[in-house]
Formats: sequence, structure tokens, C-alpha cells
Amino acid sequence: MRLTVLGGGGFRVPLVYRALLADRGKGRVTEVVLHDLDPARTAVIGRVLADQAAGVPDAPSVTATTDLDEALTGTDFVFSAIRVGGTEGRVADERIALEEGVLGQETVGAGGIAYGLRTVPVAVRIAQRVAAVAPEAWVINFTNPAGLVTEAMSRHLGDRVIGICDTPIGLGRRVAAALGVDPASAWFDYAGLNHLGWLRAVRVGGRDVLPDLLADEEALTSFEEGRLFGAEWLRALGAIPNEYLHYYDFNRDAVAAMRAAERNRGALVLEQQRDFYARPEGAPGSALEAWEATRRARDSTYMAENREAAGAGERAAADLESGGYEKVALALMHAIAHDERTTLILNVRNRGTLSGLDDDAVVEVPCFVDGNGARPVTADPLSGHALGLVTTVKAVERAVLEAATTGSRAAALRALATHPLVDSVTVARRLLERYETDVPQLGYLRGKADR
Repeated sequence: MRLTVLGGGGFRVPLVYRALLADRGKGRVTEVVLHDLDPARTAVIGRVLADQAAGVPDAPSVTATTDLDEALTGTDFVFSAIRVGGTEGRVADERIALEEGVLGQETVGAGGIAYGLRTVPVAVRIAQRVAAVAPEAWVINFTNPAGLVTEAMSRHLGDRVIGICDTPIGLGRRVAAALGVDPASAWFDYAGLNHLGWLRAVRVGGRDVLPDLLADEEALTSFEEGRLFGAEWLRALGAIPNEYLHYYDFNRDAVAAMRAAERNRGALVLEQQRDFYARPEGAPGSALEAWEATRRARDSTYMAENREAAGAGERAAADLESGGYEKVALALMHAIAHDERTTLILNVRNRGTLSGLDDDAVVEVPCFVDGNGARPVTADPLSGHALGLVTTVKAVERAVLEAATTGSRAAALRALATHPLVDSVTVARRLLERYETDVPQLGYLRGKADR
């Protein structure tokens, strides 16, 4: 089986390859094609993969190309993890937002909108090429903002594109550990959009055990989300939010902590990875060791400002272990390729699953997966607060899609001005002007007449 990785020079590619090396089952991936527009970055990642494969019998072969059609032709699965504009683009997204006094984060608020505006046009072109040269391939999208990008690609690929994210899986794993239950035996009632969802129930043996957790102060504050949001707020909600809801529920605290930080998250990641990618071939120590050290530094500082604002302390050791999105991707590929039914929380078209959203809106919900793809499981309606937030953010996403596919500057302004975390049309205007000027990939909006 052949897997094409778009963004093949990306830092997290070795996580995917490690999962493939551990997969010794029938019908496993035997060929990996790395596609990236930066051959130097791909070469560095290629050396890490070679170190990983050393001594592993029948390790999947690895080739690299800068030609998209060559990478796609004949493939069975496409894993998309591109970063349009590189980490430098992320730095600008976050910096400009924070300088205007609003949240600077790569997938949420103004930063997420800017990221979407420059990513969607590229993702659409990729989807069109997949449809043309590999129409039977399945696309697994991890490119952020994952829900928005998956929806953009679904307009050309239908249900053959599925978005994945590791945050709902991690949340379920942590809640199960706090409850002392096997996550494989539990049903997690999770619903919302990517980076905007809530765990509303945990059913074990037909009984919802989440109220037990909410009533147990010690257990409730024993894991990341409990410390981040606080027991009082979780009890008030009656649910456990995705960690990204901290940007909404504690927005002033998060913005203040980010503005006080020495550098934004994007700048920190850029600094952490610069030496790794500049590492010359033949340098002392293995490429794999250098990658592992850089990965640990990256993971330990994840959402550090939010934890500081909440007084949540350092990340727990269990949360620094791998086993996130790459295992979700492998489980998804297995289920489709071998018609092995499983249940995963995925980003798929709504199809009536969540009332209040149309059928084509991409949502993040539990899905049954088999050889026919992923089918969302009908969910209880969202609460009034959650539904209002989800429908507002979905309207923002639709405005981003309009701007990115038609070049409408008015739609881009509407996306920024109507996002819950941008509190002023005046600020939205300034943000758009600065993004157009400072982010090269958004030049397509500059000078466009409002329409």
C-alpha cells in the first residue's frame, strides 16, 4: 500500500513513519512518498526516517519529490500536513494579532483566519489534483485549521477527505485515566468543530460516568483540562471542553499572558526547529537523536501561556508521550483499507448529525469507520451556549472559504470582524490591512473591490 505525505519535510513526519514501522499487520503501508516544495527540509527529515528504519526488516521504502502529480499518481492514501508560508507565516499571524490586542494563535481567532486565508487556496488546488490523478485515493487531512481546510477540500473530494486531530483523542484518554476506566471500553460523547468541541458524556456499560468525575475534586484536577479550566467552571458547564476553548473562556487571561511572553508560540517553534533543520549531514550524533530532543522541547512548551494564566503548572509526563494524530491516521487507514470497523472522532461532513448546521458543514464528532469511509454518529443537540459559539465560528469559516476561493476582500473583513475573539470592526480593518501587507500569501486580497 502506498502513502503520500504532503508536507513531507514537516517536523512531525517521523511520528507518522514510526507508527508505520510498528505496524506489522497484513496489507500495511510498504511505500512512502514525501512531497514538499523545500528539498532541503525533506532531506533532513529523510535522514531521520533512515535512522528510524535502521534494523527494521521490510521497513516502508521512502522516496521524495517536488512534483505533486508524481507524488499523487498511483497512491492509496494521501496524508496532508502542509504549512503554507512556513513557520515564518505563523509568526506573522500571531504577532500582528497580539500587537492589535487580540488573540494570536495559529488556529483560533485572527491568527487562525489569516492561516486559513493563505492555506485554503493551496488546499483546493491539491484537492483538484487528487480528483484528477488519484480519484480513488483517500485524503487524510491534518493541515490546520483542520476543520476549515477539510471542508474546503470536501467541495472537490466529497467524503473521500477526512480530517483528523489528536486533541479529542488526548482529552478522552486523560478523562478515562482520571476515572480509572479503560478508554477502549468507553463511549465518548464529543461534539463541535475542530478545536471547538466539548466532551459531554462518558458512557461505560450504558451509564454516564462523567458526573462522577465532575463530583470528585481530586480526580477532576488531576489532568490537563481540569487544571486549565478549573473544577468550578467545569462543573458549571457540566462538560469538559477541548483545551482550545481556554482561548474563548479565558480570553483576556490568555491574551495578557501571550503579550507578556518573551516571544509568541510561532517564534518559539521557529527558534526550536531552526538548528534542527540547519544541522549538516554527518554532524555528531544521529539525526533521530537531534529530532527527538527538538520534539521534546516543542511538546513541553505547548500551550505554556495558557497554563501560566491558569496556574496549571508544567505539562504532565503522560502528555509528553507520543501516540496522537499519527495513531489516529494509522487506525483510519487500517479501517478503510481492510474494511475493519472502528470508531474514531473525526472531522467529516455533518449530514444532519448536529442540528443547527447544514449537511455540508464539517464537524468534529464520533464516526463509524469501515471500507466505505467515515459516517458520523447522530448526536444530541448542542447546548444553547455551545450551539451559538459553533454556528458563529462556522459562519466565520464560511466567510474565509468565500474570500479564499473568490478573492473577496469583503468576505475576509467579515470573517475577522464577526469572530467572537475580535471585538471591533475597526480592529478587523487594521488586521486585514496588516495581514495583506506583511503576509505575502495574502496579497491576493490587496486592492480587491468589496463585493
